[in-house]
Amino acid sequence: MTDPPLRLAVAAMGTRFELALLAGSGDLRVAGEAALEEIDMWHRRLSRFSPDSLLSHINRTACCSPVSLDRETYALFDDALRVWRDSEGAFDITVAPLMAGSGFADSAVSARAGWADGRAVALDPDNWTIGFAGPHVAIDLGGIAKGHALDCAAAVLRQSGVTSALLHGGTSTIVAIGAPEGRTGWRVGVASEADTATRTLCNTAMSVSDAWSQRSPTEAGGHIIDPRTGGAVAAGRRAVVLGASARIADAWSTALAVLRRIPQMFPSGFQASIT
Repeated sequence: MTDPPLRLAVAAMGTRFELALLAGSGDLRVAGEAALEEIDMWHRRLSRFSPDSLLSHINRTACCSPVSLDRETYALFDDALRVWRDSEGAFDITVAPLMAGSGFADSAVSARAGWADGRAVALDPDNWTIGFAGPHVAIDLGGIAKGHALDCAAAVLRQSGVTSALLHGGTSTIVAIGAPEGRTGWRVGVASEADTATRTLCNTAMSVSDAWSQRSPTEAGGHIIDPRTGGAVAAGRRAVVLGASARIADAWSTALAVLRRIPQMFPSGFQASIT
């Protein structure tokens, strides 16, 4: 009989991250605790609620002078802006003012619209910096940060010799490493109003965006905001994206829940379904 997985968890980014570790060449608990520390580190850096976080520092100062980033954080912002462009604006990290207006963000952030227009956020690939066009711009990474943290935690596990594990953040974004013994992958259920569909994941990531997973305190719709209009996405919209990167899947599932179609620039190697 196969031993049950080692289960570890941490509260971060407004949700619960869980790890299920089955096999590896080293100490699974040590590897798992290192992965949880990685998630917690990104929580501290990317939290919009902590005044001492990197994200808060960027929101305060990037309108005055460019803020220097490390390689990993720059790559996160670069991917976020690439998804914004390729999704025709359906995913937008400058949605923070709109989130505040809908009751999902710190009320200290202005409720004025701040979605990207191609000039609001400037990334410098030579110096790894980010700058804002003005004080009206503020960023929120809620649609991509969980996936980023999971990608980084999965990298820690793989570097520690873990060969079979399942990681998730709030059950909506998942990374599967390897598979349980004797199986082709990890079986994961994706619930809907009608039933629960099962997907088998092996060395891949999956993200689900559901407009009704949270309710906006001030809107009739769900928690997903259409940055092009400022309104909440209508009830019943859900997108599922699978691919090599949890952060890309995380961002694109949000974008597709807004678009309700797969645009021409959807990344190759990823799969998506929309209801």
